[in-house]
Amino acid sequence: MTPAEIAPKDRLIVALDLPSVDAAEAMIARLGDSVTFYKIGYQLAYAGGLPLIGKLADKGKKVFADLKLHDIGNTVTRGVESVARLGATFLTVHAYPQTMKGAVEGRGTSRLKILAVTVLTSYNEDDLHAAGYRLGVSELVEARAQQAQVLGVDGLVSSPEEVGALRKIVGHQMHLVTPGIRPAGSATGDQKRIMTPGRAITAGADYLVVGRPVVEATDPKAVADAIHAEVAQALG
Repeated sequence: MTPAEIAPKDRLIVALDLPSVDAAEAMIARLGDSVTFYKIGYQLAYAGGLPLIGKLADKGKKVFADLKLHDIGNTVTRGVESVARLGATFLTVHAYPQTMKGAVEGRGTSRLKILAVTVLTSYNEDDLHAAGYRLGVSELVEARAQQAQVLGVDGLVSSPEEVGALRKIVGHQMHLVTPGIRPAGSATGDQKRIMTPGRAITAGADYLVVGRPVVEATDPKAVADAIHAEVAQALG
């Protein structure tokens, strides 16, 4: 699927960063038809949320399993095979060559798309150096993108700040998914490399991941609808 073929409503992925399945299902009900794509990450997955992937898929929704797998290749392969059977649309792995290779093997011919996480959006140059990396954020993101493309990974997760450079590297052959999206006026929280929805789409992002600004809002549906409107305007 090329960027032009992505349904406008599918471009917003709402992160169900909530403490229970009951809370997630209540939020899904409040959002109704305004949201077609959801992300299930650590918090909900470890609170019994993995079966929700299949339930949402059965209702025609798309699900991004943000599990950020990273282990020896064979273990990653077997884990990805299991996630593919759950009915997820996207699955994240960390962008290490062995991990990406194992994930691509596990994906096989299924409909699951593998996304490689380049550098977490809560990291900056100081965080990378403290972790022992010699490269800066931009250099590491670009190096990992090139490796992911060679290995057959389907897409990349990066901050919106790197999207423009990544699009030049991978063209339209890979999906670019951006967390760190904050509507104007929203609190930044623990994110360090952020952008508004419209600017991220203009920069070249295909999908926007938005969590707290939606799920913590007084009127989540109104916030989601406003993001859709901003995205539509950016797409022209």
